[in-house]
Amino acid sequence: MERPFKDIAFVSLQFLLLFIFLFRISAIDFAVPHLIRYTGLAVSAAGFFIIILSILKLHKSLSAFPTPRHTAELIDIGVYRYVRHPIYTGILAMTLGWSLYSGCTLRLLVFGALLILFYFKARYEESLLLQKFAGYAAYQKRSGMFLPGL
Repeated sequence: MERPFKDIAFVSLQFLLLFIFLFRISAIDFAVPHLIRYTGLAVSAAGFFIIILSILKLHKSLSAFPTPRHTAELIDIGVYRYVRHPIYTGILAMTLGWSLYSGCTLRLLVFGALLILFYFKARYEESLLLQKFAGYAAYQKRSGMFLPGL
């Protein structure tokens, strides 16, 4: 199956941003109070936990690409009961938390870029899921995109 250009563009940009996240420019770092540092570390750990739970629940439906697999099933249990894109939520929590923990301005900027990217990637993905699954519209109404209730 040939991947749509949008799929490749979204995933390529996502991996580019995650690669950039690995770096820092010390000259623009900021000081972080201990309470915020360790809160950031806890948020980052929670994000990692959310990612693991989400991946385990998706199982065979897992794909980095927004276009769902032909064999994909609508998962609306576990973490997916409350949030439609918990892997994105987990990545965002990890990057925000680690940005705060490390006091790294570049990482904080990458978090912001990922937030914007994931919003548009999720919107595109949801347009495809609405076509694939008859119950997706109802699922959208009872779950949040990245956070429960939102």
